[in-house]
Amino acid sequence: MLQEGDSKKRSARIKTITQNFFFHIHSPKAHPFSLKPTYTFGLGLILGFLFLILVVTGLLLMMYYTPSIERAYASVKDIVFIVKGGRYIRNVHRWAGYGMVIVGFLHLIRTFYTGAYLKRRTLNWIIGVVLLLVIILSNFSGYLLPWDQLAYWAVTIGSNIAASARELTDALRVTQHFDPGGFVKNLLIGGETVGQAALSRFFMLHVIFLPLTFLILTSWHFWRIRKDGGISRPENADEMFRIDGEQRRKTDEKNDNSAKKGRIDVHLYSWPTLMWAELAVLALVCAVLMMSAFFVDAPLKEKANPMLPENPAKSPWYFLGIQELVSYSAFAGGVIIPILFIYFLVSIPFKDRENRYIGVWFSDKTGKRITLYSMFFALLVTVGVLIVDVKLGWLGDWFGGIPQLVIILVNPATVLTLAFVLWSFLIKRKYGSTRYTVLALFTCAMVAFVILTAVGILFRGPNWEFYWLKSQWPSL
Repeated sequence: MLQEGDSKKRSARIKTITQNFFFHIHSPKAHPFSLKPTYTFGLGLILGFLFLILVVTGLLLMMYYTPSIERAYASVKDIVFIVKGGRYIRNVHRWAGYGMVIVGFLHLIRTFYTGAYLKRRTLNWIIGVVLLLVIILSNFSGYLLPWDQLAYWAVTIGSNIAASARELTDALRVTQHFDPGGFVKNLLIGGETVGQAALSRFFMLHVIFLPLTFLILTSWHFWRIRKDGGISRPENADEMFRIDGEQRRKTDEKNDNSAKKGRIDVHLYSWPTLMWAELAVLALVCAVLMMSAFFVDAPLKEKANPMLPENPAKSPWYFLGIQELVSYSAFAGGVIIPILFIYFLVSIPFKDRENRYIGVWFSDKTGKRITLYSMFFALLVTVGVLIVDVKLGWLGDWFGGIPQLVIILVNPATVLTLAFVLWSFLIKRKYGSTRYTVLALFTCAMVAFVILTAVGILFRGPNWEFYWLKSQWPSL
């Protein structure tokens, strides 16, 4: 009778598995290591939920929004001040979009530091990098839609960053014949200035092209996770959990002589364990967004006025690190370094193939030490270069009439890049490990990016001058 009861339970579970939509996304079983909160922190799952929230709130906002320079600002004001619940929905949409940028970076960092790109997961790492770029572009495309002063001048700065190649072509005096920077800018905003063409393009990108791209890439990303054997884990993860299972089985055998013997299957049924965990994450995400939307309103300034520039004119906050680099050299900060960083991210799994470190935070004790040293080195060098630039200026301030090509090649942005590359070479020479090398370079790049972004947000004032406090800004 006991065996018959077990058979019925097993049949019911199989029926649940085969007829449940939940298992079109997840495999029937999950490894317990993948469910450890301190391993993944649920970041990929949070990204998926944020996207769903953005889709729902975006559809509601589209019912009242008009994508024209004559009506865009007024329609957003109607949403905020007239439509019932409109302000709250707009707030949720705004903070969910910012949340995707933050969580996307955190997910990339978590994936890197746990070696989740190793072994057969190279393609999925590249898909993840592209997804992060799509997230950033999605936020940037939505930034212009309110058509207020903040949006207009932020996108103007962003489009000028896109045209950064003109610094090089101007220095070579070939812009009239060869203008890749102008081509990129024209492709982005439809001209030299932000207008109706830019608003129409950003609207179509924001509501159709980029969401569909994100959905397709995310589906591919999830599919690759299943094809690659689930979320990454150490090679000895099965053995670790099997030892615990053996101990539990021995205890059960003492209490039940009919307990089955054999090899322990460490995997857990996804239903309902994983489902309840995901619902808990969804509830947490919704709670944080609802609280944020209740207490903090999405900004809305005066209607966009091309004749009244903002000062300071700042790009969206996630581009302020690049804007800081661009302030040293447009071509180096806006073209060379971003391209090199994206190339570095994509090339990581091809450079590092030390699979023994998969699924382990910072690889081992040596990796943790290298990460800490790299953080300290990047902090010291980045702050030092900023102090020199703020207090003493740079080559253009020291030497009059210096060629622009020299400024492009030798500036704080290129000096930082060179310092980080040399540091990673020293790590490679000392330890002979590609994993430690990329750990050092990745850590330096992330620390510098965070510092430069913080400087742009907190300490840059009118005319992009450095001020410790906003109260120190001169009256304009």
